Amino acid sequence: MATISHDFLTRIPKAELHVHIEGTLEPETIFRLAARNGIALPWGSVDELRAAYAFRDLQSFLDIYYAGAGVLQTADDFRDMTAAYVARARAEGVIRAEIFFDPQTHTARGIAMATVIEGIEAGLSAARAEGFSADLIPCFLRHLDEDDAFATFAALMPHRDRFIGVGLDSSEVGHPPAKFARVFAAARAAGLHVVAHAGEEGPPAYVREALDVLGAERIDHGVRALEDQALVARLAAERVPLTVCPFSNVRLRVFERLSDHPLKRMLDAGLVATINSDDPAYFGGHVGANFIGCAEALDLDVGDVVRLARNSFEAAFVGPEERARLLGRLSAFLAEARVDAEV
Repeated sequence: MATISHDFLTRIPKAELHVHIEGTLEPETIFRLAARNGIALPWGSVDELRAAYAFRDLQSFLDIYYAGAGVLQTADDFRDMTAAYVARARAEGVIRAEIFFDPQTHTARGIAMATVIEGIEAGLSAARAEGFSADLIPCFLRHLDEDDAFATFAALMPHRDRFIGVGLDSSEVGHPPAKFARVFAAARAAGLHVVAHAGEEGPPAYVREALDVLGAERIDHGVRALEDQALVARLAAERVPLTVCPFSNVRLRVFERLSDHPLKRMLDAGLVATINSDDPAYFGGHVGANFIGCAEALDLDVGDVVRLARNSFEAAFVGPEERARLLGRLSAFLAEARVDAEV
């Protein structure tokens, strides 16, 4: 099979639907913001922090992730972090981003909700003015209780025009989606989109719960759904998108090697799988690198790559006109590259 060029894989227009903005903080940025805000870090140097990225599982990552997020204190910090992500994402073909953030990580430290949201929004403004499409999705931390999620939901609602949905993230094992049934019902009643992390470390049953109890329209990760063929058939028939994060799955030991990843099998099963970076500063690459790594490790062909890009726009929470615009960008890119593939 002919090798797909890195340039093609990087530049093909795509949407990123599973990226935690706090997970885009590079070690150098963590140290810079810590110095700016007078915060003492538990690591002595950038190299020492990078060495701590030998994660054993999801929880060992989250411990460092939350510590790193502690350097975010002001709206300028959130702005700078977001602008840096957007610049990198645009350079890797992203033309639509639906960006997760974790309000409770910040409000628990005394940071005002308005500071978080206004800072992130400020980091998006210049790119939006140039045609970049982006929206925000705050996530509830599932290791906390539902009362905390409800308090967070109440604090979010004065900013309702700044976000399009809600999600569920953090430690999956032992925290089933049904734990948050009532707050997600409230979100749906408010007209918000609903997504949820499920089937990463948790079992296929968590994917079913996310769909049936929370009303999730997209499943974040979902790779363990492949253990349940009836669930796979349902996901394919109902065209439920899965926001897959291959590098993340390998770094957190869901799979030992990228060549073991089921992404190709997911596509072959008719699933609406997409490629995303999750927490790129911690997992070794942004979305373009994930495309390159998967194409090489899983022997993806051009049709697979185009399908992944098309799936990302199908799965995006945009209206018909915006979806047509995004797909038009993909079609124009393929025509310029002289690739004969259906969009």
